[in-house]
Order: sequence, then C-alpha cells, then structure tokens
Amino acid sequence: MSKNWKRPVKYMPVFDYDRCSRCGRCALACTWGEIRLVPEKVEGGKPINKPVANRSSCGACHYCERQCPEEAITIVDTPFVSSHRYWRGDQKNLWRQVDPNNPGHVLLISNGSDSELISYFDNILFDACQVTNPPIDPLREPIELRTYLGRKDFEQKTKPPLIETQSPILFSAMSFGSINLRVQIAEAKAAKILGTFWNTGEGGLHRSLNDYTDNTIVQVASGRFGVNPKFFKHCSAVEIKIGQGAKPGIGGHLPGEKVTEEISKTRMIPRGADALSPAPHHDIYSIEDLRQLIFAIKETTDYKKPVSVKVAAVHNIAPIVSGIASAGADIIAIDGFRGGTGAAPRRIRQSMGIPIELAISAADKRLRDEKMRHKVSLIAAGGIRNSADVLKAICLGADAVYLGTAVLVSLGCGLCQRCYASKCSYGITTNRPDLAERIDIDLATRALVGLVSAWTDEIKELMGAMGINTIGSLVGNRDRLRGIHLTSEELDALGILQAGK
Repeated sequence: MSKNWKRPVKYMPVFDYDRCSRCGRCALACTWGEIRLVPEKVEGGKPINKPVANRSSCGACHYCERQCPEEAITIVDTPFVSSHRYWRGDQKNLWRQVDPNNPGHVLLISNGSDSELISYFDNILFDACQVTNPPIDPLREPIELRTYLGRKDFEQKTKPPLIETQSPILFSAMSFGSINLRVQIAEAKAAKILGTFWNTGEGGLHRSLNDYTDNTIVQVASGRFGVNPKFFKHCSAVEIKIGQGAKPGIGGHLPGEKVTEEISKTRMIPRGADALSPAPHHDIYSIEDLRQLIFAIKETTDYKKPVSVKVAAVHNIAPIVSGIASAGADIIAIDGFRGGTGAAPRRIRQSMGIPIELAISAADKRLRDEKMRHKVSLIAAGGIRNSADVLKAICLGADAVYLGTAVLVSLGCGLCQRCYASKCSYGITTNRPDLAERIDIDLATRALVGLVSAWTDEIKELMGAMGINTIGSLVGNRDRLRGIHLTSEELDALGILQAGK
C-alpha cells in the first residue's frame, strides 16, 4: 500500500546523450540529488559514466542546464493532471501530507505567491503625450529621479531626518540566514555605487558591513535579533518589521541547523539554536505601543535617523497606515501578497493578504484624505517585476519601491521555490560554505548595479513619454494611469479610470 502515496514526478532533467561529453559536471552541480552517474562503458581502463535522472527531487532550478558545457540537458515539465478538475491543484499536496515517511506536516514553500489571481499591474496602462502635451526626450533633457524618504513636515521648526536615494528603487529586507553573507555584501556594495539603500532584514548587521552605514537600513523585528547600541550607529534608517506580505500574521523560524557561527554572532543567539520570531511583537498590541517603540528608537538615534514601519498588505490597510503615521513613523513600507520569503506555509502564502496595487492606492488616498500624506513616505513591495511595475506603483501612491525577488533572479535564481531547504544550487539562499562560494561578490555586485541602472533608464523613458520630468510629480498621480479588463469596483479601489476615458 505504500505506493498509494507515491507522487508523480513534476520536473525532471532529460539528457541528449549524443551531445553529452560525460564530464559529470551536472551531477556535481545538482544539490538536490536528482542526477547520478552510472557506468556506461570502460575506455583505456577508465570507466565512462553517464548522467541519469533519479526522477525524485528536481525542482526546476535549471542550474544543471546552465552548467552543462555541451548544452545537453533540458528540464521538462511533466504535470500530473487529475481527472477531477476541482482537485487538480491539491491532490498531490494532500498526498505529501499523509505520506507514511513524513506524515502530518505543514507544507512549506518559498518566494511570493504564484497563484493565478489577477495581476493588476498587467491590467494598468500608462497615458502618453501626443500633440497638445509634448513628450520629453530623456537623452536631451534632464529627468529627476532623486527621492527623499521620510517625514516632510512643514509644521516642524527643525528639519526632520530624511534619506536621499538617487533612484526610487531600494533593495528589500533579506536577512543573514535567509541569504548568505556574500549576497548581502554584493547588495551593500551595489547600493553604495548606485546611491540607494539595502535592508539587513531581521537577522542583524554583520560586522563586515559596518563600512556601508550611509546605504544601510537596519531592521528591528519581533525576535530583536542583533539589536544593540552599535547596531543603530551603522545605518541611515531603522525599520520596524510588523508583518511580511508572503505570510501576514505569522512569525519566522530559522532552524538551528542553519545557525552557523557567524549567524550566531550576528543574531546574538547560541550556535545551533532555533531563531524564532514570534507572530506579534510582545511589546506591541496597539498603535500606542508602536508609538513607544518608534520614539524609543528615535531617542536612541538622537532623532537623526528616520524610522520606518513595515506591514503586510491586508484588507484594512488604510486605517493601519493612518495609525502608523499618527504614531510618529517617518516611512511606511507595505508588502503585498506576492512578496517573497525564504519559507512560509503554503496555505498562508497562497491565501492571505491583498495585492500591493490595491494596498498602496488605499494607503495613499487615506493619508491624503486625512491631510497626513506629507508626514510619511510610502514604500511599495511585493511583486515588483520590472521598471513599469515600479512606475505604476509610484503613480498609485508609492514614493519608492523595494526589490526582493528581482534581486535574487538577477543573481541567477531559478525560482524553484525551495529556499527553505538550504540547498540552493546558485548559492544564494544557503549558508553551506561549499554552495555559498558559488556567489562571486564582484560579479553579483555588477549584476545588481546593472539591474537598477537599466530599470532607472527605462523609467526615464516612460516618464519622458508621459511628459513628466521629475519623479515626485508622479507620486499618487493616478490620472496618468488607465485600467483595462477591470470591473468598476476594481477601478474605484485603484482610483483610476477605464482606458478610453
């Protein structure tokens, strides 16, 4: 009966043996044990081995494909399709949960939601200039993308702390532990070159990154990992993490086997101990409690560094951001339900939260209605895939955006959605020394600089076509957007008109 729960193979490598040189590189490259070498023949007293698929653990990361010098490997999708349409998406997952070898476990998954729910970014179009409102040529006329994040309060007698970025694109929070130190170093270096910011995530700040103070945002989460007085000296802004788009309402868990010596020192926990982040901050159960933490951090930093609050995009996001702004936050980061993660329960990731497009629009409108928009900057995160998404998020109300998954993809990530296993073939989301070495810091830095530089140039092209020469003029400028294939309720929630109007 044990074979009753055997799951059909989803992905598998297929080898072109006519092209294959039998070098064995693919078997060494695969960290999932999917490829093995079997003896084929003997030549000159030496066995010649050919690669064979185990048909058991391929996640379609495509690393073996990229490493093959003969281009002799193809990853094929062999989807299991149930004859019952209603159960097609869940039959295999249910088998996984009752498998006698590992029964009764919560299904984990990584990255952001890949559900087939509507992507509003794909149903929004930009307006363009024609005849009566001439466009701008970005090659001949300056277009200003410099962005200031923080409280712009004309009521204050003293100048509030602001951070300046040369582009409205920042690197999102990914902790040391969820990614390895080499990736964080590349982020920090790229941020310094680009004049933008990277975020440490909730795992603390490694001592080797202290030199990047001017481009670092540190994060204080419910686990308080790595938080100490020195922590606040080596940053330009502090972010309080309340929630995360991929798993709103739950905390985090870094298993003890992933807590290496360096992670232990950085997070200030014993080596090998589980790093548990509670679902709530145990000192925050109201807006008043949050205000106390915000001003405790402001006191610690002598009111010289803006304090941000990160929340997940949820249905009542509008009153939440209103309360956070009233509590004294300088920046609010909102993470949509397509935001990435190293590990989350599958059901949470696929079923909770709302799209960032709806959340950022609701937040911007509420703050304007309550005449508090100038008191706080908004950062949109979760599902930003390209430069057009960046500009659409800004038109919907964001001052800037965070990139997370896009950073991983630019470093080679194949989006196999198994970051939690710590076997990343690309060396990105693992701290195994043999795999982390696959990240070349200089090449990774160059890739991230190229990513932001390319998107920045594309943003200038888009702005030029709209006749806009400064990014600030587009913040919340929903008049420059039009919707297509959306209902009247959706258009109203986004605050945009139907295309053609």
